[in-house]
Amino acid sequence: MDLAFLHPLYEHQGPWASVYVGTPPPTEDAPHERHLAAVAVARELSRQGADEDTCVAVREALEELRHSSEPYGRAVFARAGEVVLEPPLTRSPAADVIRWGTLPHTAPLLELAGEDPVCVVAYVDRKGADFELRGALGREDAGSVTGKQWPVHADRAAHGSEHARLSPTARKAWGDPQRHFQLRVENTWEHNAAEIADALAVCQEETGADLLILVGDEREKRSVHDRLPKRLHDLVVEAEHGAGSRLLDEDVERARTGQVRQRAERELERFLAARAPGEDGRPGAVEGVPALVEAAREHRIGELLIRPDGPDAHRTVWIGEDPDQLAVRRTELKILGEQNSWSARADDALIRSAVATGAPALSVTPADGASAGDAPVGGLGALLRWA
Repeated sequence: MDLAFLHPLYEHQGPWASVYVGTPPPTEDAPHERHLAAVAVARELSRQGADEDTCVAVREALEELRHSSEPYGRAVFARAGEVVLEPPLTRSPAADVIRWGTLPHTAPLLELAGEDPVCVVAYVDRKGADFELRGALGREDAGSVTGKQWPVHADRAAHGSEHARLSPTARKAWGDPQRHFQLRVENTWEHNAAEIADALAVCQEETGADLLILVGDEREKRSVHDRLPKRLHDLVVEAEHGAGSRLLDEDVERARTGQVRQRAERELERFLAARAPGEDGRPGAVEGVPALVEAAREHRIGELLIRPDGPDAHRTVWIGEDPDQLAVRRTELKILGEQNSWSARADDALIRSAVATGAPALSVTPADGASAGDAPVGGLGALLRWA
């Protein structure tokens, strides 16, 4: 997950109100339920120590969602009576999250808003393809490509009549008409598959799509897949549906969820391999709060990995005014020359440091809820920029 959009949250000191709410079902009572929920959130923030102006700002922001069409919900971050950021969610929270703390509680974003692959669905047949952009907020046309229209099928009558129009000498030179026509059909389809692949590659570049879903007959999907640039092969999923089918939202969501899971698995494999010492005897990855704090201070975090159910995610660390001022113990900051210090959650402090240095972050929780094992140890790890 690219964390650049979080920069506004670290331009001012806290404390911060952090709230994650889901969208209520579309019923007649939904607006009233959202109003009651907004009041309850403001009351809980006040109980945790939030100032009245910030409680009011959060409540008003949530009440504006009463008629929202957002399918999953929204996060709200506020301080000093002002809402600073309201990112939409791409997955509904299991329960509302309400927190008042030194830093904005951004760690849940990695799961609730962190991965929403932009998806292009290509409906492929032998004459061309239609492209459709699909996302959390709906679908829209993304263009089409039309290839050669004839011949695309080995039609016996068509190639027979063409053969019959030839002179005896030409028919003899032509040879087996069915084989000849079949070859022309194959050439047409190969030409069309290449055109579809080229157009799909352009569409991917223009939309920034993270996932390409091919829909059509098996041979047609495979032909287009094989002709795509190699850089796109890992982004392609071939749908089970055949020609003429239109993907349901559940089909697309299943493919997107699988893509997110596969990416997390690949990054976790990279992390596990990098934990072993390299040629210089030093690892390319670290885990555990002390090692991560040291890496963050030295701007060495290349990618932050967080397992939200890990015990270290909510471990307390100490932070200063700047993102690279953090320590396991408060006395360490004083040794480093920092006069002001506050306690904060380890995951949120490390995300602040990652934002400052432009490092991405990734949740490595399996999509199916299975155990993530012991990696990274404690639930926090990082691939390093340099060992």
